[in-house]
Amino acid sequence: MRLSGSITALATPFLADGALDLQAWERMLLKQKAAGTSAVVVAGSTGEAAALTDNEFDTLLLTAVRLLKGQVGVLAGTGHSNTAKTIAQTARAAMLGAAAALVVTPPYVRPTQEGLIAHYRAVAEQGGLPVVLYNVPARTGVDLLPATVARLAGHPGIVGLKEAVDDAARWAELSSLASSQFSLLSGDDPTFVNALRAGASGVISVASNLVPASFAAICADASAARWPEAKERDRRLVPLYDFLSIAPNPIPLKAVLAAQGLGVGLRLPLLPLAVEQADHLPAIITLIERAEAEAFARLAA
Repeated sequence: MRLSGSITALATPFLADGALDLQAWERMLLKQKAAGTSAVVVAGSTGEAAALTDNEFDTLLLTAVRLLKGQVGVLAGTGHSNTAKTIAQTARAAMLGAAAALVVTPPYVRPTQEGLIAHYRAVAEQGGLPVVLYNVPARTGVDLLPATVARLAGHPGIVGLKEAVDDAARWAELSSLASSQFSLLSGDDPTFVNALRAGASGVISVASNLVPASFAAICADASAARWPEAKERDRRLVPLYDFLSIAPNPIPLKAVLAAQGLGVGLRLPLLPLAVEQADHLPAIITLIERAEAEAFARLAA
């Protein structure tokens, strides 16, 4: 499979009693479909995967596949700190209809680079789904180095990399690995346009929960080498990127979604956005509405 364009790492909406808000979930999925999003990630870190039960994972993924399959790609977050558990979760996602697995580097246990190679090869060969590597060392404590990615990129079951490290030299090193069989994807919203210019074919985004049409438009501009347009649209979203970084993800994101009527709260140990930080919400919502109105108007033209 070939992954490209705007891919949204979806948040998981909850009701006031803590249960899944499935009505909000369906609205979020359909919003992504209407905006031109190329794929979504269900139960990634933005989706509070570590706080979900197996039954909740199943429900979220089955709903996404039912509403989107054949039109928007559905990836499942399946990474664990242990290889056997990752394989089992990947096989579960395959059974439920996911198109691919987004597999984060095993958090906390800090494997060596050889350990990462053995881990990803095992998941690709035994999990039953194409694997997208996911490197986010600030969260996991382990860095999947470009030389290691190069050794994995030729595996037929490994189809891409989500790279969340903002480093121009790293992207220059990774760029030679991009091919029709292996996609490079940015995992850092504030710098994803730079990554697209450096050879990435798309982005797996948090902000596109809120501005999916804008991200689809930026990716379309980049694909057509309309770089001034892509950069200008991206520049207008900088205040949103800044807001989404004022507390750990997905805390600020879920504050905006709640203000839009899409779910309530997070699961412990995550707490809601501080009151003084929430003061920025009205301006952010206005920015979102304007950006999306302009992007949707372009889609309709």
